[in-house]
Amino acid sequence: MREGMMGEGPTREGTKARIETVAVHAGVHVDPGTGAVTQAIHPSTTFERDPDGSYPRGFMYARNSNPNRQALEECLAALEGGAGAAAFASASAATSAIFLVLSPGDHVVAPTDAYHGTLRLLRETFARWGLGTSFVDMTNVAAVRGAIRTNTRLVWVETPSNPLWKITDIAAIGEIARRAGALYVCDNTTATPVLQSPLELGADLVLHATTKYLGGHGDVLGGVVVSRTRDEVFEGIRAIQASGGAVPSPFDCWLVRRGIRTLPYRVRAHSEHALHVATFLHEHPRVEQVHYPGLPTHAAHDVARRQMKAFGGMVSVQVRGDRERALDVAAKLRLFTRATSFGGTESLVEHRASIEGAGTRTPENLLRLSIGLEHPDDLIDDLGRALS
Repeated sequence: MREGMMGEGPTREGTKARIETVAVHAGVHVDPGTGAVTQAIHPSTTFERDPDGSYPRGFMYARNSNPNRQALEECLAALEGGAGAAAFASASAATSAIFLVLSPGDHVVAPTDAYHGTLRLLRETFARWGLGTSFVDMTNVAAVRGAIRTNTRLVWVETPSNPLWKITDIAAIGEIARRAGALYVCDNTTATPVLQSPLELGADLVLHATTKYLGGHGDVLGGVVVSRTRDEVFEGIRAIQASGGAVPSPFDCWLVRRGIRTLPYRVRAHSEHALHVATFLHEHPRVEQVHYPGLPTHAAHDVARRQMKAFGGMVSVQVRGDRERALDVAAKLRLFTRATSFGGTESLVEHRASIEGAGTRTPENLLRLSIGLEHPDDLIDDLGRALS
């Protein structure tokens, strides 16, 4: 790492670097042997010991640590303003590591509207392990307060939530978690550190699917947990990272770190384009409802304005009609690719209820749109033709 570019991102003059600067420099080293500006990829699984048995260069075995993973973790901690980060091979692995620091018999408060993989882990995997969960509407502060039990050890929020893009008041729910003595976790995947800073609003841990906006190009799978402090919980997550072994490859780490270099500019463009698209859809006669926190009609628009710098690149639209009508609209789109995931440069459309399957709470006439970096007028033209 260059002198001065530590976890909180100060510059050489001692002032805190802005996120554009952190995104370019945090975790980056000019190679001392070659002078290479771009970091090399280090595929080695093992590293040399000194004659006295020590590892003075800090690396022993790839499952424990790797130069590319270390650079990525330094960068991610700096972006979120955290004390440390642990990168994983997927966001699901990162999520599981957080739940694994709890104990059987503990209780979790989790949102009803959230990434279905997180909810499935709680309902199907960790329920059998003895972890209890209450699913509540996180936009209802009173409901969250009422869900707290004496054995509540973790409160989980996802804001904006997937796929309805509901907004949770991070600070308000954080106060409830703090009074309960519970670990407070925020999934910040959709907003990214560019738009939202959960650690500053009271979260203990922040989760990201680095697959999405952080990688940004649809070519890498990963997840990360960023901690506000290097406490016992975070060290437990790091221990699970090493012992469980669900770690990202050096190349995957390199790809995510490369993607982060342009993150602030991409996220702002995604947000600008999404607001244009959401406004068009909101006014279209063949649209029943648009879910986007940037619209003044959104139920928590004021909360979003208070805790976000912009409103993100994700829009969900309920077309007038049923499941078949929604699928027909998706089939007519030409610039939007019918595919799962989000956060890449290209626009995607997904009939979310089909993906979530049995038990989904997502409306059957809803399409989830990941707004890419194409010109927004071209995206609007495409949607207009498909809805006509």
